[in-house]
Amino acid sequence: MTAAKSFMKGIVTVNKVLVTGGAGYIGALLVPKLLAKGYEVSVLDNFYYRQAPLLDSCAHPNFSIVRGDVRDESTLKAALCGVNYIIPLAALVGFPLCDADKTAAKSTNLAAIELLLNLREDSQKIIFPCTNSGYGTGMGEALCSEDTPLRPLSLYGQTKVLAEKAVLEAGNSLSFRFATLFGASPRMRTDLLVNDFVYRAVFDSSLIVFEGNFKRNFLHVRDAANAFIFALENFEKMQGRAYNCGLSCANLSKLELCAKIKEHLPSFTYLEAPIGKDPDKRDYIVSNERLESMGWKANYSLDDGIRELIKAYAIVKNNCYSNI
Repeated sequence: MTAAKSFMKGIVTVNKVLVTGGAGYIGALLVPKLLAKGYEVSVLDNFYYRQAPLLDSCAHPNFSIVRGDVRDESTLKAALCGVNYIIPLAALVGFPLCDADKTAAKSTNLAAIELLLNLREDSQKIIFPCTNSGYGTGMGEALCSEDTPLRPLSLYGQTKVLAEKAVLEAGNSLSFRFATLFGASPRMRTDLLVNDFVYRAVFDSSLIVFEGNFKRNFLHVRDAANAFIFALENFEKMQGRAYNCGLSCANLSKLELCAKIKEHLPSFTYLEAPIGKDPDKRDYIVSNERLESMGWKANYSLDDGIRELIKAYAIVKNNCYSNI
């Protein structure tokens, strides 16, 4: 059975999960959830952002951590020893960060995944986090499904799409094409679109929007963490495929997002610039039907996330919580 504990011939064995990049935005929420579910969790992370989100997990007997780099073969090989599941979250995330260091983006987002595939045993299962930014400019008002051709525009999207292809071709794997995440996490990010817009609404009360009709899908970071747990518990029926993972009622344009934020912060003023372009060219709407047909659903709304972020920004007010 696929669960935290498997029962074989009367012997209880605890499933072991390796989470690379487990101290990141998703991992900081996912790791405690896995421990609470009874999994044995090992984290490999280089603590690139100098935050300490997993301190609460250190008291748990089923938690272990290695400070290291997924690109180092000996470190990664040791981390893989004895694990049943691999969740490779370690990556340079977002087009600005990847463009700022193209070599590191390629070596972390793609080459490290290729190394992992070479080192892992065939029996070790991989749940890979991709991005639905691979759809690029999408298909207008037509929903992008997992069968829609991938046309990533950024280096970030390109490396993640190539890594996903390698993971799925290697077998015993599945992938999530995550929507743009939002919400508070112990490893906070203020640079994500919803998080950034709410930050500006809270502290500046105003925002200039470029290409305001460009749309994308959104997902609360806690739902992203829950998706991994859902995949662990349903791996056998899900394996071998990619799954869009987003909030189906949140295929929104930037202007629609601003209007939603204004419902919570009435003093917020936003204007669309008549000239100028957003360097992030994503424009698509997404169908999450494949994953939802498996029984998964998002639990947190965009309103939940905005309310949460407004409270979080009473705590957070500096740029060390951005990816760049």
